[in-house]
Amino acid sequence: MTTYSYFPGCSANSTGISYTKSADFVCKKIGIELEEIPEWCCCGTSAAKLTSYDLGYALPSRSLALAEKLDASRPIVAPCAGCYAALKDALVYAQASKENLEHVRDMINMPYEASVQVMNLLEVFSTQEAKDALQQQITKPLSAFKVACYYGCALVRPVEVCKFDDPEDPQSMDTIMRLAGAEPIDWSFKTECCGAAQQMAVPKPSRVLIERIFQNAEANGANAIVTACPLCWMNLDMRVKAINKERAEAGKPAFDLPVFFFTELLGVALGGDAKTLGIDVHFQPGAPAFIDQKVKESAQIEEERKLAAAEEARKLEERAAKLAAKKQAKAEDVHSPQGGEQ
Repeated sequence: MTTYSYFPGCSANSTGISYTKSADFVCKKIGIELEEIPEWCCCGTSAAKLTSYDLGYALPSRSLALAEKLDASRPIVAPCAGCYAALKDALVYAQASKENLEHVRDMINMPYEASVQVMNLLEVFSTQEAKDALQQQITKPLSAFKVACYYGCALVRPVEVCKFDDPEDPQSMDTIMRLAGAEPIDWSFKTECCGAAQQMAVPKPSRVLIERIFQNAEANGANAIVTACPLCWMNLDMRVKAINKERAEAGKPAFDLPVFFFTELLGVALGGDAKTLGIDVHFQPGAPAFIDQKVKESAQIEEERKLAAAEEARKLEERAAKLAAKKQAKAEDVHSPQGGEQ
């Protein structure tokens, strides 16, 4: 079992509870242990730096120092994209110079070496060990799921900080979804911003950002959107109801694309149910029914594939038998007196 130091983040047991429950389920299934960092504190995400850059570095650095104290050899896993970005940025800042490191030590008044690696859940599940474990444990391939993998803007940017995946066309989530049997679509809004907290400050103009994400996913054939960020998930899953109301008033069709954490769909592929994975607490009430329907369709697709494979194997075996029979007959003819053997 691989153990990581775990930074749950402030949304873990509130708006991100589905992410927490599904990640916990998947990790236990494939032999990953997440040990929570004792006395971790809010990372400050992007809001802290609006008040003070020192505050924006001190808050995540305190938790990084606590992680070093817990086990300096382990990477830290931060499921939330905002937490991941804040922790990674603070780490890069402290590693940039001795002066920066000393400044951080003075601010947090703790021993700190800026030595631990910071990872997001996509990185963890992208390791070969995790991918091999996933392949072995999948019991319900997601064959009927056509997913738009939505990374958002905080997992892969800024490039000099995150150093994870392609900033324009990331593939890690796509690869993981393929392992689960789903079909990731090719679309243009993988890393577009959902508006983040601007959805609360200026909701109407910010909703345009979300509407465009749904439009592009739908236009490219997706039947679901998958994300790895609690804020992206909340914005899309919660605000599509208001967007659909406005679209109805304008005579436009409603969007009918449920939004999931990628860990929820992994959990489904590993045999988890909606309640266990947190799918039953989505803002969109139809998410559990969608899962049930697509799981049934997936099972039917898999059965048809098995039958087709069996039929193909039968045909190959039949052809091989006929070829062997012809070779045998030819050999017997060559060695017979009538065949002209001298």
